[in-house]
Amino acid sequence: MSAEELDSQQPDSVAFHAARPSNRGAIASAASSTAYGGSYRNCREARAAGATPLYRGQPGYGAHMDGDNDGIACEPFR
Repeated sequence: MSAEELDSQQPDSVAFHAARPSNRGAIASAASSTAYGGSYRNCREARAAGATPLYRGQPGYGAHMDGDNDGIACEPFR
């Protein structure tokens, strides 16, 4: 399954909630946790943080976002 297919399965609520001021702390917490080895929930979240593409071994990388298992998660759309 490609990264695009995985992204299309994610709910749009992440992007919607990111724009709401009341949820900014939660988004910041999620982003800061990636600095310590956690991964993003999906490519949409990683793209919103400006962290894509992500490479295997890099903070924030998650195998669940690497649909073709080539070591590059959230690749640019082709």
